[in-house]
Amino acid sequence: MRVVERTIDKHRQTLLFPDIEIEGWWTTLDSATHDDETIMALYRDHGTSEQFHSEFKTDLDIERLPSGKFATNDLIMTLAALSYNILRWIGLISLTGELSPVRHRAKRRRLKTVIQELMYLAARLISSGHRLTLRFSRHCPGFHAFQLAYNRLGYG
Repeated sequence: MRVVERTIDKHRQTLLFPDIEIEGWWTTLDSATHDDETIMALYRDHGTSEQFHSEFKTDLDIERLPSGKFATNDLIMTLAALSYNILRWIGLISLTGELSPVRHRAKRRRLKTVIQELMYLAARLISSGHRLTLRFSRHCPGFHAFQLAYNRLGYG
């Protein structure tokens, strides 16, 4: 159990009577291997997993599965999980650094941001000497982040 007593509200107004919040959890985790603080931290972070689940469904547009057949939906979910992991990795290595085209700092980027900032980049595909080359505009805001991800893959 956790008890929080607040004497000031979120607008910094002093409360006449303290606001007392009591949280309690029932768990099957072994208390011999997990202390109380670890268990509370696990339950406090359940919202984070809900955010990832929501991002997986909405940003990859799989709120509804396309088929009534289990094997087809299994394939779609497997491909969606692979796509999710690839896009998360690209966002982690290219859109959280100093050369990121996004205006504010963050520890991670949503899949929608990764898709909009790096997958929708305008480029010209040039074939010359049996080689394919992408040509970006001179002032492309996402070029450095794209180049960073490309080089980390070992192609650059």
